[in-house]
Amino acid sequence: MFCSTIATPLTASIITLLLLSLFLSTASSDQNEINNNTDKRNRIPRRLLRNHDFSAAAYASIASIDTKFVRPSFLRSARKHYDFDLLVIGAGSGGIASARRAASYGANVAVVEMGRLGGTCVNVGCVPKKVMYNAASISEMLHDMHHYGFSGFESGAVQFDWGYIQRSRDAYVARLNKIYDTNLSNSGVAKLIGRASLAKDAHGNIEVIVSPVEGDATNSMQKRYRAKHILIATGGAPTMPSGDESIKKYSITSDEFFELQSLPKKSVVVGAGYIAVELAGILQALGSDTSLVLRKDKALRNFDEILSDTLDKEMERQGINIVRNTMGVSRIKYDETSATKEIILNNGKVIRDVDVVIMAAGRSPLVNSLGLQDVGIQQNDGGYIQVNEYSETSVDGVYAVGDVCGNVELTPPAIAAGRRLADRLFSVNLDHVNAKVSYQNVPTVVFSHPPIGTIGLTEAEAVEKYGEKNIKVYRSKFSNLYYGPFQIEQSEKPKTCMKLVCAGKSELVVGLHVIGMAADELLQGFGVAIKMGATKADFDSCIAIHPTAAEEFVTLYPWGLSSQETGAKVSPLNGNAAPEPDL
Repeated sequence: MFCSTIATPLTASIITLLLLSLFLSTASSDQNEINNNTDKRNRIPRRLLRNHDFSAAAYASIASIDTKFVRPSFLRSARKHYDFDLLVIGAGSGGIASARRAASYGANVAVVEMGRLGGTCVNVGCVPKKVMYNAASISEMLHDMHHYGFSGFESGAVQFDWGYIQRSRDAYVARLNKIYDTNLSNSGVAKLIGRASLAKDAHGNIEVIVSPVEGDATNSMQKRYRAKHILIATGGAPTMPSGDESIKKYSITSDEFFELQSLPKKSVVVGAGYIAVELAGILQALGSDTSLVLRKDKALRNFDEILSDTLDKEMERQGINIVRNTMGVSRIKYDETSATKEIILNNGKVIRDVDVVIMAAGRSPLVNSLGLQDVGIQQNDGGYIQVNEYSETSVDGVYAVGDVCGNVELTPPAIAAGRRLADRLFSVNLDHVNAKVSYQNVPTVVFSHPPIGTIGLTEAEAVEKYGEKNIKVYRSKFSNLYYGPFQIEQSEKPKTCMKLVCAGKSELVVGLHVIGMAADELLQGFGVAIKMGATKADFDSCIAIHPTAAEEFVTLYPWGLSSQETGAKVSPLNGNAAPEPDL
């Protein structure tokens, strides 16, 4: 009733001033009450309260909840002016996700970018790679179609047009760039075009300097910005191996693979990681004579052995020439007459008549031009930015997510970390006070041929962590039903291999690994189960979907004989009823 009697702006202003005066006189006691609150779920952490006072808007934004709690987006350092609440350096997946989430809470947000929106994933990573992987998978099916009664492939009637898929792929990527741009605009996020770096002003405050990009006629002046929170999300870039200058001169990076104008007749991919095996599989399947050059004996050495060993055999079966124990490339010679290259390896071996050499031997964080040392931001080996579990760097108010941190260099963790950072800094929801992302049990897929899915510990890692006597491993190896009608020897049919790594008396599933057709698609659901603490008994309690490859994981021998312990909140074992929601 009282609120309804306010009739004039003057009256409202007087009341606002009175409320503000009352608030300022009690801010100290409220702050102590918050800091002394032992319920961590219901308080603002001390790390957010240091050197801050509170605006009147803080109380207005949460009046319906509890005046002891202050929305972090309205925490402000006394006597300081900021251009933005959050300034994100890098408009890749993680940076954009954080910016848009922060803007949804009412924060004033800007993103600095000098290239195409979407970062590595959209432009030279996950998205265009998956398009090429799909093209390669179609090629494989065309080779197989005669096993299902189709004819015509051998006659040459089916042709592959590299230029066509390249144009279609690039058009799709350009459409995604526009979608990102539209989403940022719709979210109210400002876009600052240029190259960002960090510096301190005369008072020691960190500023973001945005310099014009060469060739940008619309933006010729350097500008400086202040932000209460600065997020570094600049991603990574391919690393060229050190050595002879000819290596850099006559080879391309994995990013530049997407600039190829035609399918190379003969290709060499150098590297043992997931990018190398993915590109080698794509090129071989599309018809390029492909060699994979390894420094040591096999690719994906850090993956579970069932994955690396099976992929090694399958790549050889497909015709990929695996050159092992080379210790890398020594130099590359170019023949102007034939326009081909000769690769001399450090073990003395030579690969001749090569059209394209792709270096896929690793990636590094894109941080060299940021001026991190000038503002005191600490880095790890390899240049990665040091962050704690909350994505905080060594400098207050500066954060980092994604490939620049080197935690899990994949797009989804960067997106999750960016959103959780924004939740913690700007959300009014008390569940977000200590929000952070977990880098444990991250499901990962390698789009090799065949694809790989993996989550959790390898068998070797589980043994090291828990002891061999506390580990039980379940395995399965079979040919997918897809290959059933093939009139070839069973030994020639591609294999699907699965492994479930369990630990302890309850047989908690601590690792799941699969290679074979559809491994990429089946992993996500099992990832949820493992994040929830599923046991072997939980897997067995799920009725199989037949006929599928995925059913093998819930029927691994011996089925139904594990200790009847569950990781579920409501046990699914022994025919128990399904859980019901709290209404």
